Amino acid sequence: MIDYVMGDATSPVGDGPKIVVHVCNDVGGWGKGFVLAISRRWQAPERAYREWHETDGDLPLRLGQIQFVEVEPCLWIANLIGQHGVEPINGVPPVRYEAIETGLQVVARFARERGASVHMPRIGCGLAGGDWDAIETIVERSFGSAGVNVTVYDLPPD
Repeated sequence: MIDYVMGDATSPVGDGPKIVVHVCNDVGGWGKGFVLAISRRWQAPERAYREWHETDGDLPLRLGQIQFVEVEPCLWIANLIGQHGVEPINGVPPVRYEAIETGLQVVARFARERGASVHMPRIGCGLAGGDWDAIETIVERSFGSAGVNVTVYDLPPD
């Protein structure tokens, strides 16, 4: 169900519409991790996220919410609010599995409606401190029944 490749998730492979999903925090922080690769390639996702944080946009910036930003024709960045804060609190990492699952279910519907594939790094596992085995199960559950193809990108070793 999940295709694993070596590469850069900001350069998704394959034909047709694509959605690149990544995890954002709920406090407006954008400046470390995968977001830096996104910002090097496109400015709109960061601008949209910061505006969303400042104004709440069309819906409040809360855990589990998604913001889709079209960066090229038929290519969207999905800013998924799946991290509470940016630092562990009392040993609990900022990742919020329930929020990631809620957001991925929205992405699955969006992808199915557009005939899009989904692309991501190992979301929630870097700065958010999550466990990929747990997130992989959520990804499979969210996209499997929707019939949406998912590609997960690992950067090649330096």
